[in-house]
Amino acid sequence: MSDALIRRMKRQIIKAAHSAGEGHVPSAYSVLDLIWVLYNRVMRIDPKHPNDLTMDRFILSKGHASLALYSVLTEKGYFPHEYFNTFCKYDAPMAGHPDCNKVPGVEASTGSLGHGLPMAVGIAMGSKIRRITNRIFCLVGDGECNEGTIWEAALLAAHHKLSNLCCIIDYNHSTDRALQMGDLAAKFKSFGWEAITIDGHNHDEIYRALSYIHNNKPLVVIAETIKGKGVKCMENEPAWHHRAPNNEELKAILEELL
Repeated sequence: MSDALIRRMKRQIIKAAHSAGEGHVPSAYSVLDLIWVLYNRVMRIDPKHPNDLTMDRFILSKGHASLALYSVLTEKGYFPHEYFNTFCKYDAPMAGHPDCNKVPGVEASTGSLGHGLPMAVGIAMGSKIRRITNRIFCLVGDGECNEGTIWEAALLAAHHKLSNLCCIIDYNHSTDRALQMGDLAAKFKSFGWEAITIDGHNHDEIYRALSYIHNNKPLVVIAETIKGKGVKCMENEPAWHHRAPNNEELKAILEELL
């Protein structure tokens, strides 16, 4: 059931990108499994009350993967499926990067890389101070980990023992050509975090890692993923980073995702 659902969401994503003429489809495919398991099996959510601060909260720091988040929010009932057809249309709520003022269920307006984790740290600290027993999740990219703000936020989270915070790293190795990140688990452990490395497309591994109870430390889950997962011409192909398929490519991709 989950495999068929993921393929259906991927078809929805590629059709939206084709209609809009833009979109970061490979990045969305890279993180879709992670976000789906998070919303479907891990987080306490209430789609009817998306602004309830006592619920678990999620920030997609790598905002260019917005199509994955939009697809999951649609499936979980945050807004009608018709919303998805407005992706990147003029004056429509669903932009290339998520906007918390326009899209129900979007926690933070993101896209400038390196900003999401610092925001998540602030939210996690706020929950601790107010004694709200929720969990704060933030998904960042491996390329985003080139940003100094990620490591400043990591230090602050460990210092304040934010055990309610979980950072998920989409380690699809797209940054390797620019800057090798090496052993991210060891790096975060040296900053005072718990660290788990998983297959970012295995739903059971994702569930176990994100459900892990960690005490007095923030948790980082390094998810080994494939950029463009599920579409052979797109997998780990830099040329697909930010472009929409033409009509022939769309037809072939949709057939592959059946």
